[in-house]
Amino acid sequence: MSDTPASPHSSAPGSDAPGSELVAAARQSAQLLQTEVAKVIVGQSQVVEQLLMCLLCKGHAVLVGVPGLAKTLLISTLARTVSLSFNRIQFTPDLMPSDITGTEVIEEDRNTGKRDLRFVKGPVFSNVILADEINRTPPKTQAALLEAMQEHHVTISGVRHALPQPFFVLATQNPIEQEGTYPLPEAQLDRFLFMVHVGYPSESEELDIVKRTTTRQHVDLKHVLDAHRVAEIQDLVRDIPVADHVIKYALRLVRATRFPERGQTDGRPDFMKKYLAWGAGPRASQALILAGKARAVLHGRTHVTAEDVRSVIFPVLRHRLIPNFNAEADGIRSDDLIDKLLNVIPAEGTGISREMEAVVR
Repeated sequence: MSDTPASPHSSAPGSDAPGSELVAAARQSAQLLQTEVAKVIVGQSQVVEQLLMCLLCKGHAVLVGVPGLAKTLLISTLARTVSLSFNRIQFTPDLMPSDITGTEVIEEDRNTGKRDLRFVKGPVFSNVILADEINRTPPKTQAALLEAMQEHHVTISGVRHALPQPFFVLATQNPIEQEGTYPLPEAQLDRFLFMVHVGYPSESEELDIVKRTTTRQHVDLKHVLDAHRVAEIQDLVRDIPVADHVIKYALRLVRATRFPERGQTDGRPDFMKKYLAWGAGPRASQALILAGKARAVLHGRTHVTAEDVRSVIFPVLRHRLIPNFNAEADGIRSDDLIDKLLNVIPAEGTGISREMEAVVR
Protein backbone atom coordinates (compact mmCIF):
# COMPACT_ATOMS: atom_id res chain seq x y z
CA MET A 1 0.00 0.00 0.00
CA SER A 2 1.45 3.36 -0.96
CA ASP A 3 1.12 6.65 0.89
CA THR A 4 0.33 9.81 -1.03
CA PRO A 5 2.58 12.66 0.13
CA ALA A 6 -0.29 15.09 0.62
CA SER A 7 0.41 18.35 2.44
CA PRO A 8 4.19 17.79 2.53
CA HIS A 9 6.10 19.24 5.39
CA SER A 10 9.79 19.91 4.85
CA SER A 11 12.34 19.82 7.62
CA ALA A 12 13.98 22.82 5.99
CA PRO A 13 11.35 25.56 6.12
CA GLY A 14 11.09 27.65 3.01
CA SER A 15 13.16 25.28 0.89
CA ASP A 16 11.91 23.51 -2.19
CA ALA A 17 11.62 19.74 -2.29
CA PRO A 18 14.78 18.16 -3.73
CA GLY A 19 14.68 17.22 -7.39
CA SER A 20 14.28 13.62 -8.48
CA GLU A 21 17.64 13.86 -10.31
CA LEU A 22 19.50 14.51 -7.05
CA VAL A 23 17.67 11.69 -5.29
CA ALA A 24 18.33 9.31 -8.18
CA ALA A 25 22.04 10.16 -8.10
CA ALA A 26 22.15 9.59 -4.35
CA ARG A 27 20.37 6.26 -4.73
CA GLN A 28 22.81 5.16 -7.42
CA SER A 29 25.76 6.04 -5.18
CA ALA A 30 24.22 4.09 -2.31
CA GLN A 31 23.66 1.04 -4.53
CA LEU A 32 27.26 1.15 -5.73
CA LEU A 33 28.45 1.39 -2.14
CA GLN A 34 26.37 -1.61 -1.11
CA THR A 35 27.78 -3.54 -4.07
CA GLU A 36 31.34 -2.74 -2.99
CA VAL A 37 30.67 -3.75 0.62
CA ALA A 38 29.18 -7.05 -0.62
CA LYS A 39 32.58 -7.90 -2.13
CA VAL A 40 33.86 -8.35 1.43
CA ILE A 41 30.78 -8.89 3.60
CA VAL A 42 28.52 -11.84 2.79
CA GLY A 43 24.83 -11.16 3.44
CA GLN A 44 23.88 -8.66 6.15
CA SER A 45 22.27 -6.43 3.52
CA GLN A 46 19.77 -5.06 6.03
CA VAL A 47 22.57 -4.20 8.47
CA VAL A 48 24.52 -2.43 5.72
CA GLU A 49 21.44 -0.42 4.73
CA GLN A 50 20.79 0.59 8.34
CA LEU A 51 24.39 1.74 8.81
CA LEU A 52 24.20 3.71 5.59
CA MET A 53 20.95 5.36 6.71
CA CYS A 54 22.58 6.25 10.00
CA LEU A 55 25.54 7.84 8.22
CA LEU A 56 23.26 9.89 5.96
CA CYS A 57 21.31 11.09 9.02
CA LYS A 58 24.51 12.30 10.74
CA GLY A 59 23.75 9.83 13.49
CA HIS A 60 25.62 7.11 15.38
CA ALA A 61 24.85 3.43 15.87
CA VAL A 62 25.36 0.59 18.32
CA LEU A 63 25.93 -2.83 16.78
CA VAL A 64 24.93 -5.75 18.98
CA GLY A 65 26.01 -9.24 18.04
CA VAL A 66 27.99 -12.23 19.26
CA PRO A 67 31.72 -12.44 18.44
CA GLY A 68 32.77 -13.55 14.97
CA LEU A 69 30.02 -11.90 12.92
CA ALA A 70 32.40 -9.51 11.11
CA LYS A 71 31.15 -6.36 12.83
CA THR A 72 34.63 -4.81 12.81
CA LEU A 73 35.27 -5.85 9.20
CA LEU A 74 31.94 -4.43 8.11
CA ILE A 75 32.65 -1.03 9.67
CA SER A 76 36.19 -0.78 8.28
CA THR A 77 34.96 -1.84 4.84
CA LEU A 78 32.25 0.81 4.90
CA ALA A 79 34.85 3.45 5.77
CA ARG A 80 37.06 2.37 2.87
CA THR A 81 34.26 2.48 0.30
CA VAL A 82 33.29 6.03 1.28
CA SER A 83 36.93 7.15 1.35
CA LEU A 84 36.80 8.36 4.94
CA SER A 85 39.48 8.20 7.61
CA PHE A 86 38.95 5.34 10.06
CA ASN A 87 40.16 4.59 13.59
CA ARG A 88 39.40 1.66 15.82
CA ILE A 89 39.39 2.16 19.60
CA GLN A 90 39.49 -1.05 21.62
CA PHE A 91 37.73 -0.25 24.89
CA THR A 92 39.30 -1.80 27.98
CA PRO A 93 38.81 -1.27 31.75
CA ASP A 94 42.05 0.77 32.00
CA LEU A 95 41.29 3.11 29.08
CA MET A 96 41.36 6.80 30.07
CA PRO A 97 39.45 9.71 28.47
CA SER A 98 42.70 11.25 27.22
CA ASP A 99 43.45 7.98 25.39
CA ILE A 100 40.46 8.82 23.20
CA THR A 101 40.40 12.60 22.94
CA GLY A 102 44.14 13.29 23.06
CA THR A 103 46.37 15.13 25.50
CA GLU A 104 48.76 18.06 25.82
CA VAL A 105 52.49 17.43 25.89
CA ILE A 106 55.36 19.75 26.74
CA GLU A 107 57.43 20.57 23.67
CA GLU A 108 60.74 22.42 23.81
CA ASP A 109 62.02 24.65 21.02
CA ARG A 110 65.64 23.60 20.46
CA ASN A 111 66.63 27.03 19.16
CA THR A 112 65.18 29.18 21.95
CA GLY A 113 64.82 26.64 24.73
CA LYS A 114 61.25 27.81 25.25
CA ARG A 115 58.74 25.22 26.33
CA ASP A 116 55.14 25.19 25.14
CA LEU A 117 52.18 22.88 25.44
CA ARG A 118 51.18 21.14 22.24
CA PHE A 119 47.95 19.23 21.78
CA VAL A 120 48.36 15.72 20.40
CA LYS A 121 45.13 14.52 18.84
CA GLY A 122 43.68 11.21 19.95
CA PRO A 123 42.04 8.52 17.78
CA VAL A 124 38.64 10.25 18.02
CA PHE A 125 39.89 12.70 15.37
CA SER A 126 38.71 10.63 12.43
CA ASN A 127 35.63 10.44 10.20
CA VAL A 128 34.59 6.92 11.19
CA ILE A 129 35.21 5.64 14.72
CA LEU A 130 34.81 2.01 15.71
CA ALA A 131 34.23 1.94 19.47
CA ASP A 132 34.86 -1.75 19.96
CA GLU A 133 33.15 -3.23 23.04
CA ILE A 134 32.18 0.18 24.41
CA ASN A 135 30.65 -1.41 27.51
CA ARG A 136 34.06 -2.69 28.68
CA THR A 137 35.37 0.70 29.78
CA PRO A 138 34.41 2.81 32.83
CA PRO A 139 31.70 5.49 32.57
CA LYS A 140 34.13 8.44 32.58
CA THR A 141 35.79 7.12 29.42
CA GLN A 142 32.45 6.32 27.81
CA ALA A 143 31.35 9.88 28.58
CA ALA A 144 34.38 11.32 26.78
CA LEU A 145 33.33 9.62 23.56
CA LEU A 146 29.65 10.40 24.02
CA GLU A 147 30.44 14.11 24.46
CA ALA A 148 32.34 14.07 21.18
CA MET A 149 29.38 12.33 19.52
CA GLN A 150 26.94 14.98 20.71
CA GLU A 151 29.03 18.14 20.30
CA HIS A 152 31.34 17.12 17.43
CA HIS A 153 34.28 18.63 19.27
CA VAL A 154 36.46 17.99 22.31
CA THR A 155 37.63 20.56 24.85
CA ILE A 156 41.12 20.26 26.31
CA SER A 157 42.33 22.84 28.86
CA GLY A 158 39.57 25.19 27.81
CA VAL A 159 40.44 25.01 24.11
CA ARG A 160 37.85 23.59 21.73
CA HIS A 161 39.09 21.26 19.01
CA ALA A 162 36.63 20.54 16.18
CA LEU A 163 36.30 16.98 14.92
CA PRO A 164 36.54 16.16 11.20
CA GLN A 165 33.28 16.03 9.28
CA PRO A 166 31.44 13.81 8.66
CA PHE A 167 31.82 12.23 12.09
CA PHE A 168 30.32 8.78 12.51
CA VAL A 169 30.62 6.56 15.61
CA LEU A 170 29.84 2.85 15.45
CA ALA A 171 29.98 1.14 18.82
CA THR A 172 29.84 -2.62 19.34
CA GLN A 173 28.54 -4.65 22.27
CA ASN A 174 28.63 -8.35 23.01
CA PRO A 175 25.16 -9.43 24.22
CA ILE A 176 26.19 -12.73 25.82
CA GLU A 177 29.05 -11.69 28.09
CA GLN A 178 28.24 -9.11 30.78
CA GLU A 179 30.81 -9.95 33.47
CA GLY A 180 33.25 -7.10 33.99
CA THR A 181 31.31 -4.68 31.81
CA TYR A 182 29.86 -1.21 32.32
CA PRO A 183 26.48 -1.11 30.52
CA LEU A 184 25.65 2.23 28.93
CA PRO A 185 22.92 4.09 30.86
CA GLU A 186 19.64 4.57 29.04
CA ALA A 187 20.23 8.33 28.71
CA GLN A 188 23.51 7.68 26.91
CA LEU A 189 22.07 4.93 24.73
CA ASP A 190 19.43 7.43 23.65
CA ARG A 191 22.16 9.44 21.90
CA PHE A 192 22.62 6.65 19.39
CA LEU A 193 20.26 6.97 16.45
CA PHE A 194 20.14 3.20 15.83
CA MET A 195 20.73 -0.03 17.69
CA VAL A 196 21.49 -2.58 14.97
CA HIS A 197 21.23 -6.31 15.62
CA VAL A 198 23.77 -8.39 13.71
CA GLY A 199 22.52 -11.96 13.40
CA TYR A 200 24.00 -15.26 12.28
CA PRO A 201 24.35 -15.86 8.53
CA SER A 202 22.20 -18.40 6.72
CA GLU A 203 23.68 -21.78 5.80
CA SER A 204 24.37 -20.72 2.21
CA GLU A 205 25.91 -17.43 3.37
CA GLU A 206 28.13 -19.22 5.88
CA LEU A 207 29.27 -21.60 3.14
CA ASP A 208 30.26 -18.59 1.03
CA ILE A 209 32.04 -17.01 4.02
CA VAL A 210 34.14 -20.12 4.62
CA LYS A 211 35.09 -20.35 0.93
CA ARG A 212 36.09 -16.69 0.75
CA THR A 213 38.08 -16.50 3.96
CA THR A 214 40.11 -19.71 3.63
CA THR A 215 41.79 -18.83 0.33
CA ARG A 216 44.22 -16.16 -0.88
CA GLN A 217 41.47 -13.94 -2.14
CA HIS A 218 42.31 -10.25 -2.56
CA VAL A 219 39.51 -7.73 -2.99
CA ASP A 220 39.99 -4.30 -4.52
CA LEU A 221 37.40 -1.87 -3.20
CA LYS A 222 36.43 1.20 -5.18
CA HIS A 223 35.91 4.55 -3.49
CA VAL A 224 32.26 5.31 -4.19
CA LEU A 225 31.87 8.45 -2.08
CA ASP A 226 34.13 11.00 -0.43
CA ALA A 227 33.56 13.30 2.54
CA HIS A 228 32.24 16.14 0.37
CA ARG A 229 29.73 13.91 -1.42
CA VAL A 230 28.58 12.37 1.85
CA ALA A 231 27.94 15.87 3.22
CA GLU A 232 25.89 16.72 0.11
CA ILE A 233 23.68 13.64 0.53
CA GLN A 234 23.30 14.38 4.24
CA ASP A 235 21.95 17.83 3.34
CA LEU A 236 19.69 16.24 0.71
CA VAL A 237 18.20 13.92 3.34
CA ARG A 238 17.29 16.88 5.52
CA ASP A 239 15.44 18.50 2.59
CA ILE A 240 13.18 15.52 1.87
CA PRO A 241 9.55 16.56 2.59
CA VAL A 242 7.32 14.59 4.94
CA ALA A 243 3.51 14.60 4.88
CA ASP A 244 1.80 15.63 8.10
CA HIS A 245 -0.04 12.30 8.38
CA VAL A 246 3.30 10.44 8.30
CA ILE A 247 4.71 12.63 11.07
CA LYS A 248 1.55 12.07 13.14
CA TYR A 249 1.87 8.32 12.57
CA ALA A 250 5.42 8.38 13.93
CA LEU A 251 4.25 10.38 16.94
CA ARG A 252 1.42 7.93 17.64
CA LEU A 253 3.86 5.02 17.63
CA VAL A 254 6.26 6.73 20.04
CA ARG A 255 3.66 8.26 22.34
CA ALA A 256 1.92 4.89 22.72
CA THR A 257 4.99 3.75 24.70
CA ARG A 258 4.90 6.54 27.30
CA PHE A 259 3.33 6.81 30.71
CA PRO A 260 0.60 9.47 30.73
CA GLU A 261 1.15 12.81 32.42
CA ARG A 262 -0.82 13.57 35.58
CA GLY A 263 -4.46 14.20 34.78
CA GLN A 264 -4.28 12.56 31.33
CA THR A 265 -5.86 9.26 30.37
CA ASP A 266 -3.62 6.28 29.75
CA GLY A 267 -3.90 5.61 26.03
CA ARG A 268 -1.22 2.93 25.89
CA PRO A 269 -2.11 -0.51 24.54
CA ASP A 270 -2.67 -3.13 27.24
CA PHE A 271 0.53 -5.04 26.43
CA MET A 272 2.56 -1.84 26.91
CA LYS A 273 0.99 -1.32 30.33
CA LYS A 274 1.85 -4.91 31.27
CA TYR A 275 5.37 -5.22 29.93
CA LEU A 276 6.95 -1.77 29.66
CA ALA A 277 8.86 -0.07 32.49
CA TRP A 278 9.74 3.05 30.50
CA GLY A 279 8.98 4.39 27.04
CA ALA A 280 10.69 6.43 24.35
CA GLY A 281 11.30 10.19 24.44
CA PRO A 282 11.14 12.88 21.74
CA ARG A 283 14.47 11.79 20.25
CA ALA A 284 12.68 8.64 19.06
CA SER A 285 10.12 10.70 17.12
CA GLN A 286 12.89 12.76 15.54
CA ALA A 287 14.85 9.63 14.69
CA LEU A 288 11.88 7.91 13.03
CA ILE A 289 11.28 10.83 10.66
CA LEU A 290 14.95 11.49 9.93
CA ALA A 291 15.70 7.82 9.30
CA GLY A 292 12.55 7.62 7.18
CA LYS A 293 13.93 10.44 5.04
CA ALA A 294 17.21 8.58 4.58
CA ARG A 295 15.38 5.40 3.59
CA ALA A 296 13.30 7.34 1.06
CA VAL A 297 16.51 8.65 -0.56
CA LEU A 298 18.04 5.16 -0.62
CA HIS A 299 14.93 3.91 -2.41
CA GLY A 300 14.90 6.77 -4.90
CA ARG A 301 11.87 8.66 -3.59
CA THR A 302 11.43 12.37 -2.95
CA HIS A 303 8.95 11.92 -0.08
CA VAL A 304 8.59 9.80 3.06
CA THR A 305 5.87 7.18 3.48
CA ALA A 306 4.46 5.35 6.48
CA GLU A 307 6.28 2.26 5.20
CA ASP A 308 9.59 4.08 5.69
CA VAL A 309 8.65 4.75 9.31
CA ARG A 310 7.68 1.11 9.86
CA SER A 311 10.93 -0.10 8.30
CA VAL A 312 13.17 1.89 10.65
CA ILE A 313 11.18 1.55 13.86
CA PHE A 314 13.07 -1.50 15.19
CA PRO A 315 16.60 0.01 15.21
CA VAL A 316 15.15 3.33 16.43
CA LEU A 317 13.07 2.04 19.34
CA ARG A 318 14.66 -1.18 20.56
CA HIS A 319 17.21 0.60 22.81
CA ARG A 320 14.72 3.26 23.89
CA LEU A 321 12.14 0.87 25.39
CA ILE A 322 12.81 -0.65 28.81
CA PRO A 323 10.85 -3.87 29.45
CA ASN A 324 9.88 -4.59 33.06
CA PHE A 325 10.11 -7.73 35.21
CA ASN A 326 6.89 -9.13 33.76
CA ALA A 327 8.42 -8.99 30.29
CA GLU A 328 11.59 -10.69 31.47
CA ALA A 329 9.57 -13.45 33.14
CA ASP A 330 7.50 -14.04 29.99
CA GLY A 331 10.48 -13.82 27.64
CA ILE A 332 9.25 -10.61 26.00
CA ARG A 333 11.92 -8.41 24.39
CA SER A 334 11.68 -4.83 23.18
CA ASP A 335 11.49 -6.10 19.59
CA ASP A 336 8.40 -8.12 20.52
CA LEU A 337 6.75 -5.02 21.93
CA ILE A 338 7.56 -3.04 18.79
CA ASP A 339 6.08 -5.76 16.61
CA LYS A 340 2.87 -5.74 18.65
CA LEU A 341 2.80 -1.94 18.44
CA LEU A 342 2.91 -2.02 14.64
CA ASN A 343 -0.04 -4.40 14.62
CA VAL A 344 -2.32 -2.20 16.71
CA ILE A 345 -1.41 1.36 15.68
CA PRO A 346 -2.88 2.21 12.27
CA ALA A 347 -1.02 4.43 9.83
CA GLU A 348 -2.35 7.98 9.73
CA GLY A 349 -4.37 8.60 6.60
CA THR A 350 -5.06 4.88 6.00
CA GLY A 351 -7.07 4.07 9.13
CA ILE A 352 -5.96 0.44 9.12
CA SER A 353 -3.39 -1.53 11.08
CA ARG A 354 -0.59 -3.57 9.61
CA GLU A 355 -2.63 -6.80 9.91
CA MET A 356 -5.52 -5.29 7.94
CA GLU A 357 -3.08 -3.82 5.44
CA ALA A 358 -1.76 -7.31 4.70
CA VAL A 359 -5.33 -8.47 4.03
CA VAL A 360 -5.94 -5.55 1.67
CA ARG A 361 -2.78 -6.37 -0.23
